[in-house]
Amino acid sequence: MTGFFDEQGFIDEAIAMIQESIPAPGKAIIACSGGVDSMVTATLASKAIGNRLLAIYVDSGLMRKGETDEVEAMMKNMGINYKVAHAADEYFDALKGVEDPEGKRKVIGEKFIRVFERHAREFGATYLLQGTIAPDWIESGDGVRDTIKSHHNVGGLPKDMNMTLVEPLRDLYKDEVRQVARKLGVEASERQPFPGPALAIRCLGEVTPEKVEIVREACFIVEDEIMKAVGNGEAVRPWQYFAVLLPSKSVGVQGDRRAYGYTVAIRAVDSIDGMTATFSKLPLEVLNRISVRITDTMKSQVNRVVYDITSKPPATIEWE
Repeated sequence: MTGFFDEQGFIDEAIAMIQESIPAPGKAIIACSGGVDSMVTATLASKAIGNRLLAIYVDSGLMRKGETDEVEAMMKNMGINYKVAHAADEYFDALKGVEDPEGKRKVIGEKFIRVFERHAREFGATYLLQGTIAPDWIESGDGVRDTIKSHHNVGGLPKDMNMTLVEPLRDLYKDEVRQVARKLGVEASERQPFPGPALAIRCLGEVTPEKVEIVREACFIVEDEIMKAVGNGEAVRPWQYFAVLLPSKSVGVQGDRRAYGYTVAIRAVDSIDGMTATFSKLPLEVLNRISVRITDTMKSQVNRVVYDITSKPPATIEWE
């Protein structure tokens, strides 16, 4: 974004806005994925209303490798009142047979709210805080623009939601959120963006535990190898980088036998605010290491790795 952005001024205004929107003794609940948007929102709300806030981390079975332990540690360090909700079986049951990308987002949005409504009742919350930022509602359509994709915390909200919505980051872009995170000392400030529907939209087609496990390991390998390359000066860190599991299988070779396996696509992009992006020019040596490691690690499941060289537009950053 251009122009001067006053991080401390925004923080003061956001805290005041949350206090006014959620007057005592009102209680609020927030979905805290550990991403920078939700962590900043939870930190601001914790400063504003203290333990009248409950941050819920949902273990949906769709998160990245080691995500639960990492997010728990972050919330403890920031002094946020939190709880872990284990709901993987609920998510996979709800996603059975759903292949359409918008359908998956709607299902996940519905499940997201229902899980939180349940915990909100236990906590006595009547307010729902969300880390919605400007690109979320712009891409989800605002009655003027066409919908590019429904975000789980915008387009997926059920019409009968029984909580009042509070969105303190609604007018910010991702680079501004990161500036606020650094000012607050939030550990997630440098984390790459991660979609609300999580790995469900990196498994093209129907989502199953088996497919999620494949893409979870592939994403971990992509992240690990790129960060190693950045650490040794071999590459510049992209804005976002991950793997996508394609729904079709192709012929491969295992030993002296032909076999069918899935294809994994690597996606790495450079951006400032997420509204536009260009594909990252990763060194071929880095891409080769990622490919070899993915196919060696999951040789019975994946036999082909490709690199996505499409910018945004015409593509979106995530594949779904």
